[in-house]
Amino acid sequence: MRTVVDLTRCQGYAQCVFLAPSVFELHGEEGLLYATAVPDGQEERVRQAAAACPVQAILLGEEVSSGAR
Repeated sequence: MRTVVDLTRCQGYAQCVFLAPSVFELHGEEGLLYATAVPDGQEERVRQAAAACPVQAILLGEEVSSGAR
């Protein structure tokens, strides 16, 4: 599973960090770092994180186009 976060949409609510800390990490107060490749066993946590994002900034799997960065 691939993960892409639209950082122009992300508002730093950090729900993803609480739900999937092995994939998402806050850098400073608002900067989000994330792994594009989801580690084995973390898929469900990442799905929950994407669903919990108030601004729907997290795209997963087939939602991620080949041109996304």
